[in-house]
Amino acid sequence: MPDTTYDVAVIGYGPTGVTAANLLGMNGLRVLVIERDPNIYGRARAISTDEEVLRIWQQVGLADRLNVEMLPGKPVNFVDSHAKPFVRIAPVSRGAGHPPQQFIYQPAVEETLRSGVERFPNVELLLEHECLRVVQDGTGVQLMLADLTTDVFTRVRASYVIAADGGSSPTRGQLGIGFEGQTYEDRWVVIDTKVLQEWPGHDSLRFHCDPAQPTVDCPTPLGHHRWEYPVPTGADEKELVAHDAIWAVLEKQGITNTQVEILRAVVYSHHVRFADRWRVGRIFLAGDAAHVMPPWIGQGMSAGVRDAANLCWKLAAVVTGSLPEAVLDSYHIERMPHVREVTRRAVKTGNIITERRPAISALRNHGLRLATKVPAVNNWLRDSRWIPAAFYPEGFLATSPTTRLPGRGGTRAIGHQIPQPWVLDEKGGRERLDDVLAGQWAILRAGSSEGTASWTAAGVPVLDILPSGAYAREGAIVDADDVLIDWIRGKSATVLAIRPDGFVYAAGGPDTGLARAPQGLDLHVSPVTVPTIDSFDHLPRRTK
Repeated sequence: MPDTTYDVAVIGYGPTGVTAANLLGMNGLRVLVIERDPNIYGRARAISTDEEVLRIWQQVGLADRLNVEMLPGKPVNFVDSHAKPFVRIAPVSRGAGHPPQQFIYQPAVEETLRSGVERFPNVELLLEHECLRVVQDGTGVQLMLADLTTDVFTRVRASYVIAADGGSSPTRGQLGIGFEGQTYEDRWVVIDTKVLQEWPGHDSLRFHCDPAQPTVDCPTPLGHHRWEYPVPTGADEKELVAHDAIWAVLEKQGITNTQVEILRAVVYSHHVRFADRWRVGRIFLAGDAAHVMPPWIGQGMSAGVRDAANLCWKLAAVVTGSLPEAVLDSYHIERMPHVREVTRRAVKTGNIITERRPAISALRNHGLRLATKVPAVNNWLRDSRWIPAAFYPEGFLATSPTTRLPGRGGTRAIGHQIPQPWVLDEKGGRERLDDVLAGQWAILRAGSSEGTASWTAAGVPVLDILPSGAYAREGAIVDADDVLIDWIRGKSATVLAIRPDGFVYAAGGPDTGLARAPQGLDLHVSPVTVPTIDSFDHLPRRTK
């Protein structure tokens, strides 16, 4: 091992780290994963995810299996102290090709993601190892590792490092990166249970906005359910997680021991924090090491998965030589605005749930109950309080999305992630769009396409998008329901240059040509050998 140099070392094997290992493994990079713990963490921390995250896991062939293990989200109910709804939010699909919201059981999700990594012989895993030190130079990073079972120390080298080692990230501390933000005074009790007998509403998320005791009542799949509530002022936390205290809370919710079995109860704090920098030379922070947020809209884990998706295709491009290293500077620039907006929405949603002043709560309940009878208000609440759309206002893009420059393809499409419809491929087979594009650069043409010469010279394929009812042919795909064609036209575009992560790098319209390919893009470089993805037939299949 001392003489081995890896393309990427991943510190931490939670949802962010295991997603990165899958993505990098799929791209054929030589990867080392370092994790302190011997097994998957048993407590279900994250409780939901969304269609865009499933789309990321689809890239490595895991989405369909994960969907089986999840529970599609029903409308979210905000209820008063009498359990009467005053706001009902139904997340709507943005066309990513999966349910807009899914409830998850995190240990099961991580087990499937780890089984995915086992397909890649180019990914090595060191469990029960700790990274004690990282030292970088102009060609790579040296990592000092400790085997926690034998006290043996080892040095390894990697060209790049992803530190996905949690909110208390030792790597972030070694690099001297600040972690701005706050920890809320309220600590919360979390009760995880096994469902023995279902009850009405067991599969719906409810925020009990009771000033006396706000409570989150949340379904999780595979026969689990969770409740969360704040620690009362002056209460003894040890007593709150005792058996009798837990049942006192559940009985107020109408739950009996014939319906659930208590698995565990813990107390934790909510945080809002952001790392000052997400990159120091060849080392990158991702997931909770870069940012932490309250759980109110279920985006903590999902934000880390999005980090991995943004960073890993860029690392693969740099390692294989298809893009210059400067592309890595866009990671923090692109991801930070979305993370801050998600966090802002989570905090505001939490403020609605945890309002403790009875008079304000009564006004809130009455006002929102009346206002949400107007459909436009309901839509506004959903769009302003739930997950923001995948969009990069700046970063590794041809030009600003809001600027029209002659010959630079100034349309409203740049920076957005395209929808993922079902399409007919060249042979007439029905597939999801991303499976056809296979995580590669592509030109999608739905009209005039001036300016594609630099792209084809760089090795980027051009695909014509044909309307529904057309016949499949070589060099074209049929948009089975005209979803993508309508989206492209709605953005005043006729041709798009799509990055490997599905975001629009450049766009041309009827009166504007497509911007040139990014400097240094070369898909003719010697490709790496991508391991074959085996099936999961040998693994036990879980059901809801």
